[in-house]
Amino acid sequence: MHEKRADGAERLLLPPDGEIPNNAHLPVLLHRGAVPAGDPAAAETLFAGHGWHPAWRNGIYGFHHYHPNAHEALAIAAGKVRVRLGGEGGVTLELKAGDVVVLPAGTGHRSLGASQDLLVVGAYPPGAPPEQYTGRPGELARALRAIPATPDPPTDPVTGTPYPAA
Repeated sequence: MHEKRADGAERLLLPPDGEIPNNAHLPVLLHRGAVPAGDPAAAETLFAGHGWHPAWRNGIYGFHHYHPNAHEALAIAAGKVRVRLGGEGGVTLELKAGDVVVLPAGTGHRSLGASQDLLVVGAYPPGAPPEQYTGRPGELARALRAIPATPDPPTDPVTGTPYPAA
């Protein structure tokens, strides 16, 4: 399912894909042009102001991975990246500086290629430190218990409004 909200954000609900569980309850949110390009501190300030803790600046791994116990916001502070969300059968997005994608717990993601100047700001809402799964044996069963036990994010990290259920 892919739809556009009244505030301009896109919602994507991704079904399970093999060893990537995704999230049956919460949608991925995509906010185009939500932060000033070239200003990672602005993304961190926005996230922190809505209760999401900025945790790192870097890129996006080139292998499928997900966090079964934590939601994650990714702001593209500089450059551009092509990402696949949801596993091999998921969706491919082109993200550029200023875009923010919010990934509910369990949502698989990986970089399919990026510009050399890519800089991503990552943030998480309050909760347990994020675990990282990659589809290794035994992970899926643990993830299917952890994902529904992870509290919904209190807010959308971009708008500050309640995080929308699917």
